[in-house]
Amino acid sequence: MTVPDHADIRDSVRRLCAQYPATYWREMDRDRAYPSAFVQALTEAGFLAVLIPEEYGGSGLGLGAAAAILEEIQKSGANGAACHAQLYMMGTLLRHGSEEQKQKYLPGIASGALRMQAFGVTEPTSGTDTSALKTVARRDGDVWRVSGQKVWTSRAEYSDLMLVLARTRPPREGKKPADGLSVLLLDMREAGKGLTIRPIRTMMNHSTTEVFFDDVPVPAENLIGNEGDGFKYILSGMNAERILIASECIGDARWFIDKAVDYAKERQIFGRPIGQNQGVQFPIARAYAATEAAALMVKAAIAKYEAGENVGAEANMAKLLAADASWQAADMCVQTHGGFGFAEEYDVERKFREARLYQVAPISTNLILSFLGEHVLGLPRSY
Repeated sequence: MTVPDHADIRDSVRRLCAQYPATYWREMDRDRAYPSAFVQALTEAGFLAVLIPEEYGGSGLGLGAAAAILEEIQKSGANGAACHAQLYMMGTLLRHGSEEQKQKYLPGIASGALRMQAFGVTEPTSGTDTSALKTVARRDGDVWRVSGQKVWTSRAEYSDLMLVLARTRPPREGKKPADGLSVLLLDMREAGKGLTIRPIRTMMNHSTTEVFFDDVPVPAENLIGNEGDGFKYILSGMNAERILIASECIGDARWFIDKAVDYAKERQIFGRPIGQNQGVQFPIARAYAATEAAALMVKAAIAKYEAGENVGAEANMAKLLAADASWQAADMCVQTHGGFGFAEEYDVERKFREARLYQVAPISTNLILSFLGEHVLGLPRSY
């Protein structure tokens, strides 16, 4: 299956991003501010509704279109992490939500009247061992009451809706620990005093938080899919997440490469451009080769996802290779710029900090290797 390039979408995204130059992103980074104007512009242009079917006010396009949008945002020097969750979370609602839920929420998300950016999965004590999470939801008449804590719940302060994974019952006999986990769609505007959001200051401007739930009510009709099957729904959404994050990494890598190439052509030392020296030229070329190879893996994962096939291996490999390529390109770009790579005005240090995240999140490199070792290569389970 051939993946369309979506050249028209890419061109539109580039033109929109040009309205938010490097000075805008430096200011956001310096002030640890959420780029509200940028996200609003993306919303008004329809880019954040690209996966929502037309009957609910969206474009009804596939994951490849969403990937193209995020890649171009990163390639422009912007930061799609401010809004990418609205794209990769969409699959859980689209694939497993009821028709009533779709009619109630999707038109508002598509128009921008509702923001769905918060993904409440990770917890302080469980990390990537999602089956060990401790947040619980107990049924109380026509509501679920949620109690517990989530961490690294990015953009919670700027979201109206949150997808929350909570334990609604113990695992059934003979079932895996993840049995009994359910997904709830929480309208944070109606959560009341039981919901507390605390920002976490990090090395990059990522608007991330920890969230505390103290008997927070969620209407019973906001249960996504079947009670107890939530982990399966989250896993299917995570494949989309990994593909889209991989696309962002490709965009970052191409930004670093373009930045390094331009600087290496212009910077004169000992009477000639530094790009003439193989010690500068070869690392750029290696980063380029690694990026293009990773981009092919991303395309393969998109093709398989859009064909409705099991894409676990491809999604994980795409994220692994793209994250490695972007980090290689980031390190190369700093080295190419020398001391100027650490200067704020060149933007390299900001993007360098942003690129480092994807060695760890949304899934660490080591956990991907464990997945490939066990589920693809048939090696014994290592954890």
